[in-house]
Amino acid sequence: MSVTAAKGFVASGLACGIKPSGKPDLALIATADRSLATAAGVFTTNLVQAGPVRVSKAHLGDSRAVGVILNSGNANAATGATGRAHATRMCELAAAGLGVATNDILVCSTGLIGIPMPMTPIEAGVAPLVAALAAGTEAGDAANDGILTTDTVRKQAAATFETSPDASHATVGGMAKGAAMLSPAMATMLAVLTTDADVAPAALQRALTSAVAVSFDHLDIDGARSTNDTVLVLANGVAGGPTIQIDSGSSYHRFVDALTDVCSQLAEMMARDAEGATKFVRVTVRGARSMAEARIAARAVSRSQLVQCSLFGGDPYWGRVLSELGASGVYLDPEGTDIAYNGITVCRDGIACAHDEATVVASMQGRDIEIVADLRLGHGEATFLTTDLSPAYIDENMRTS
Repeated sequence: MSVTAAKGFVASGLACGIKPSGKPDLALIATADRSLATAAGVFTTNLVQAGPVRVSKAHLGDSRAVGVILNSGNANAATGATGRAHATRMCELAAAGLGVATNDILVCSTGLIGIPMPMTPIEAGVAPLVAALAAGTEAGDAANDGILTTDTVRKQAAATFETSPDASHATVGGMAKGAAMLSPAMATMLAVLTTDADVAPAALQRALTSAVAVSFDHLDIDGARSTNDTVLVLANGVAGGPTIQIDSGSSYHRFVDALTDVCSQLAEMMARDAEGATKFVRVTVRGARSMAEARIAARAVSRSQLVQCSLFGGDPYWGRVLSELGASGVYLDPEGTDIAYNGITVCRDGIACAHDEATVVASMQGRDIEIVADLRLGHGEATFLTTDLSPAYIDENMRTS
């Protein structure tokens, strides 16, 4: 169930001293035989992009990579040319240890912004990191531990799919970190995905873009967009079978489904582990004129601080939901809109309707809450993941930490 679930990949993680706490802060994922894998990436749309983001983008120019080195505890963002040089140096160190070219290594960082990367511990840590590379669940766990920041749990997932009519199978595995600054395009997160399927470069990039669009991009906790957001995927082809192309028909679609499944599992884990959250919330807008408008409306409700505050209080205050829908910029008829909490309609045709108030309030005390708004205008539908807004979130983010 980890990034090593796909055959032919190895991983490691350790504490090298970036974090004062002494917790794990360095990780490495690589092909077991050090061969080049097909690689693709999706990155933050924030114009303030960390050095590692810019370096990884450059190294993906040939759509090939052997591995990914990652650190937590320092974002290496807003650190200028020196930060980019440090990101490149991390690639050089990993490449030397693996015996490959520098531009065949991708790099990710997460942590505090605006603080120079402490390279001394990284310089000392990469050799033992390479030596610790191994297959299996424990190695995947160690790598995941190495990228966590305020996360309280590991975030790992895997899925298997058929690659050809003769029932050959391949696996997609992945790990992620993310617990705050969660917003579309993307959440403040790092994710590395692996697959033992043979996937052509164009197909891998399109599949990843598609998977991210309906998973990580549908996660919106606070509207904040980070500087380091990165999702990478490596495909080594060890499982055999024909190369998956965009025009491969059902095999391509099965791969997209598996990749989307893993990304969606990881996105939900991030929402459930969001800083200070006491509620995990699915916001669905259906009946919009288009899927694009449904996404806009669902995003507006998901990131509304007023809605999130009422969720923390366990209050099914549908008036705030209706108001956010109306302010979202999409077309709706307020007197043709229905809103339900946990399957119980509380607003019909834009006004309060009879319902069992005690049942709704009781259901709001649970951790999982579902809000469904039906605009009754078309077939557009989108679901976003969010949480409540609690004092613990403010406490976590009111200082540099």
